[in-house]
Amino acid sequence: MSPRSDSGRSAAIARAGACAPWVRTRLRTAPGAACALGLLVLLTAFLAAAFPRAVDVYETKGLRHEVAVEDPWRSVLELTAPPPAPGVEAEREAAVRGEALGAIHRKVLAGLPEPVRADTSQSSYGIHTTEPIAAGEKWLPRPSGLDPELTYATPSALPAHATLRDGAWPTVHGEVTTAATEVEAVVTEATAKALRFKVGSTIAVPTRDGRPLTVRITGIVAPKLPEAPYWSFERLLRTPSLVAKPGADPPHYWIAALLLPPDAAPALLATTGVPAPYWRIAPDADRLTAGDVDRLRSRVASLESGPELLKLRALAGPATLTTDLDTVLTEYDAMRSAISQVVTVAAVGIGAVAAVVLLMTGGLLAARRHSELALLRSRGGSLRGIGGRLLAETAVTTVPAAALGLLLAVAAVGQARLWPAVIGAAAVAVLVCVALPLSTTLRHRRPLLHGARDDMMTARPSRRRTVGELTLLVLAVGAVAALRRRGTAADGGSDFLVSAAPVLVGLIAALVLARLYPLPLRLASRSVARLRGAIGFLSLARAGRASASGAPALLALLVALTTTAFGGSVLAAVADARDDAAVLATGADARISGEGNTVPLPDRLVRDVRKAGGVREVAPVQIEYGVALTTSDLGIDARAALVGVDPGTYARLARATGLGPFPADRLKATGAAPGKGTPPSKDRVLPVLASPAVAKRLGTQPRSVTAQAGDFKVRVVGTVARTPAVDTADFLIVDAASLTNRQTTTLLVTGDSPDAKALRAAAHRAGSKFSVQLRSEERAAFVDTPMQSGAERIYAAAIAAGAGYALLAVLLSLLQAAPERTALLARLRTMGLTRRQGRRLLGLEATPQALLAAAGGLLVGWATIALLAPGVDLVQLALSSGPGSDALDTAQLRADPWSLALPALGVVALAAAVAAVQAWWAGRRGSITELRAGDTR
Repeated sequence: MSPRSDSGRSAAIARAGACAPWVRTRLRTAPGAACALGLLVLLTAFLAAAFPRAVDVYETKGLRHEVAVEDPWRSVLELTAPPPAPGVEAEREAAVRGEALGAIHRKVLAGLPEPVRADTSQSSYGIHTTEPIAAGEKWLPRPSGLDPELTYATPSALPAHATLRDGAWPTVHGEVTTAATEVEAVVTEATAKALRFKVGSTIAVPTRDGRPLTVRITGIVAPKLPEAPYWSFERLLRTPSLVAKPGADPPHYWIAALLLPPDAAPALLATTGVPAPYWRIAPDADRLTAGDVDRLRSRVASLESGPELLKLRALAGPATLTTDLDTVLTEYDAMRSAISQVVTVAAVGIGAVAAVVLLMTGGLLAARRHSELALLRSRGGSLRGIGGRLLAETAVTTVPAAALGLLLAVAAVGQARLWPAVIGAAAVAVLVCVALPLSTTLRHRRPLLHGARDDMMTARPSRRRTVGELTLLVLAVGAVAALRRRGTAADGGSDFLVSAAPVLVGLIAALVLARLYPLPLRLASRSVARLRGAIGFLSLARAGRASASGAPALLALLVALTTTAFGGSVLAAVADARDDAAVLATGADARISGEGNTVPLPDRLVRDVRKAGGVREVAPVQIEYGVALTTSDLGIDARAALVGVDPGTYARLARATGLGPFPADRLKATGAAPGKGTPPSKDRVLPVLASPAVAKRLGTQPRSVTAQAGDFKVRVVGTVARTPAVDTADFLIVDAASLTNRQTTTLLVTGDSPDAKALRAAAHRAGSKFSVQLRSEERAAFVDTPMQSGAERIYAAAIAAGAGYALLAVLLSLLQAAPERTALLARLRTMGLTRRQGRRLLGLEATPQALLAAAGGLLVGWATIALLAPGVDLVQLALSSGPGSDALDTAQLRADPWSLALPALGVVALAAAVAAVQAWWAGRRGSITELRAGDTR
């Protein structure tokens, strides 16, 4: 080996050895700063990694929930085949026996394409009659004189899904063929009760050759899981149905199902019920993930009419597969898209705040090391060498912290995709490792003069900054306009420009405030300069000399406050929408009525309800639907709901609920009221409140009304868009005391917390046909999906994170000037400044910027919500199901005062607290340490 190579190797070893002591020395010299940076990176990396995992988790849970709770007739995949073609009778019989159908069933399940997976415990197969067969037995019930119609099925594994209540399980005796004369069957308890089946009952089933097939009932069973797909796909298997024939006054007849053993299927081939084999595949939702939606929809479509269907036909013959699972997936995808767009707004906001705070931290560390790096630069240090060393010492702290944050996120949040979390944590590490060395070294490209002022009072924005601000302004205007025009929905995924609208608005506001900040300070300084005290003038002068590098703090504060206010307002709007929907569903805090709101309530029930605990007032209401309105000389041409009320109590109820408030005296009728059962005078006209549509039809002239409550004339005296008693669009409200046939059909109860148990007990004593609806229960029904609760948790976390980053930004901005303030207090104490005056000085110095950030954040948060509210619809996030969800078409964003005020007050309080603590700490230290010779602070 040559001497030259030895010397090069030694130099390389020396350089490598020189780098390690630098990093170790720096970490030992400033362990607190390194630990603080590592903790901040750990927290931010945890949030960046936990967010996509949390979204994955709630979307996956939402998908499983939607598939699992969906009605089985929509989610189950049913494969049906025509009956065996005429031919050799033995082959036809063998093809429908349980063993043959079971073999096909197992092959079909094994051949399902991923990610279509079957729940084998709820999947079934068999043969059933596709057309009901009339039963002529005299003992069967006939509500309208029509014979009941029965279907026959041979479901697989019946003993595993039902419990035998009476009798014995059906069996086959020998080998059943198409020539069989008798088979056994069971019925469910509901079928036996409705159609009077007993053990030993027989049904004569007509066959194609004229001889009857006797079906003997050997047992009565009860389904183990009645709502499971096995029983609920074809509800007739467990529950009979009373069916109406078409017509004006339709007669009714019963239809029910009898369950035969699988090997009795050949006997059904001889009946007139057109028997056909079926295989019902219940989907297994437990292993589905949100990432499977697109593939699952594609595979289901292929099973319905594609290559996968051809594979199934190779197993089951000319079969067809039907399901609405693809529609369920489409509805889920629409809900996920609507919710994810709203959640993305919160994610972009918190991500922007976190990035600004990380950059502020880097700026603080760079400012603390400015003199050290300037000395290295003056002694020949290259920018590349300084940047490399800064990168090394930053990476030593940042990379392990980001990795630990990723591990904590993976451990804290359930099973989800790993790569989005890795990308999030890596982005945080890269941002810190690149931004900190780069921003620090770029400041030392050219020598800087010591003592040069760099404050907001004297700073003059450059042309580049002006161009950048104008660019951001254009982007903000475009984002706000796009969000207002088409909302948060974006075809094909998230629109990050629209999602960044709150951030861009906050950014523009921060830039504007940074430009306007010196103006009020200059005016205030001129006014305070005329006063005798020096503290006010000195504090304003110090506030005006705040470094221009404090603009990132203002930016972080405004964006954080805007994001926090936006998130809090979203949650408040969601809660308000649920309250509104619950009120629409019940009309009051509790509602007691019979079927269809038309069954008269007994007087005893009214008295018992008034005595129940928590009841403040009860509004009795008489409701009659389909009342005929004579709106012209041609006769009846419209119908509406008639609502008879007590004007006083009902007006208070409408005012309390906000559903069509009106003055009670509007419904006061002139003339004497008729007695009960006495027709009113033909000349008497009742004043009514009507919905806008009904008022338009009736006009201003008296019109005749024909109702069970009486025949009378009405005149519209006012309109209300909604009313608590009914949720229809066409209604009339009249004073119940003016009706001929008065009765109470609904009770609307108000109170702080009505006793549900007492109300239900009173309704039960009055009769089983009366029901109780509570507004609190209706409201709880709107929050029953994992996607809703998961999105709300993310928004709550975003609010907490935004508030935390806002407070951290305040703390960092104050810490950046802490050494200079401490030295200033030390100098002023030598001139006679007292500790109390020092505390006032620091407090007044921190107040202008804190008040500016707080007031700006409050104003910008309100403006952002007002600008973006028309484009943000929270219906999907607020409501999932329930009677009120259909009536509530939209749930718009609205400003929440607490979400606006609390974070702003927190910023001011924290700034004052930090200033007080700093003044107290500076007062405990001696002045000699701070007043060193040659110190430039």
